Amino acid sequence: MESTHVTALETKHAGLERQIRDEELRPAPDATRIKDLKRRKLRIKEEIALH
Repeated sequence: MESTHVTALETKHAGLERQIRDEELRPAPDATRIKDLKRRKLRIKEEIALH
């Protein structure tokens, strides 16, 4: 069960990474959105590290 949770977290982490990359590649990236996405990604990374 726990590995399923970790897998879900890793999937979310990868999705956030794609969103960050996509936003950074836009002609006028939204710095606030990037900051929020990076913050969310870090929280997930920390949660993965606890498991």
